[in-house]
Amino acid sequence: MDKFRIELLAATPNPQQLIWAAMHQDYSEDCVYDQQDKFPSEEKAGALIIKYLLAGNKGHFGPLEHPQITVNACAFPHSMMQQVRTHRVGISFDCQSNRYTGQRILDVVTGKRTVEDVFYLRPVGNYTNRQGKKYFYSEEQRNTDLEWCFAACQRYADQLAAGMSEEHARGTIPFDVRQHFVLSCNVRSLMHLLDLRWKKDAQLEAQQFAELLFKQFEQWCPAIAQWYLENRAQKARLSP
Repeated sequence: MDKFRIELLAATPNPQQLIWAAMHQDYSEDCVYDQQDKFPSEEKAGALIIKYLLAGNKGHFGPLEHPQITVNACAFPHSMMQQVRTHRVGISFDCQSNRYTGQRILDVVTGKRTVEDVFYLRPVGNYTNRQGKKYFYSEEQRNTDLEWCFAACQRYADQLAAGMSEEHARGTIPFDVRQHFVLSCNVRSLMHLLDLRWKKDAQLEAQQFAELLFKQFEQWCPAIAQWYLENRAQKARLSP
């Protein structure tokens, strides 16, 4: 959808081995550090985690907290970023500031960027409001909204030219300015975030965010991600 992207910045290598090691320490007589030559492969570790930790909804999710992943979420609307940033347990965020990054708004006025490079508007199509009423967002309505966004950029430029501070002038820009952000979390908090924002009644853009985040999860922890997809995805079962 749109320009949304989630790119990997860093991740704990062999995360399923690490989870297995943490799980194994719970019942090992000796330090798992001294048993590294006997660790199962990454693939085998994933299968063991499913069998002994996750199958049957045993609920012991503690070992999942050890591996960490950091991603860069790009071009999402401010409203979606606010929704996701609400959930901070085990998750860290650094979000693009609208105080220090006003040049992109000025670039719209000078033609260096388009309105849609900087602001998000939903595509033309059929929608349903929170009360269940259906409506159609037309091309004409969307074009009018694009014009309004451009006018707001011009207003912002005029205010800065008149000496207004950036944090003051940003109060006039449209709400769904795009914001890039960096997100770090562990496996447990990642699944919790997916539980909350991959629900079918979540904001559409949040659902798209969750789909892209899951793709990173799938590449990083394939066995656990597959278990999640089969057992928890889009079912709003909050992780214990």
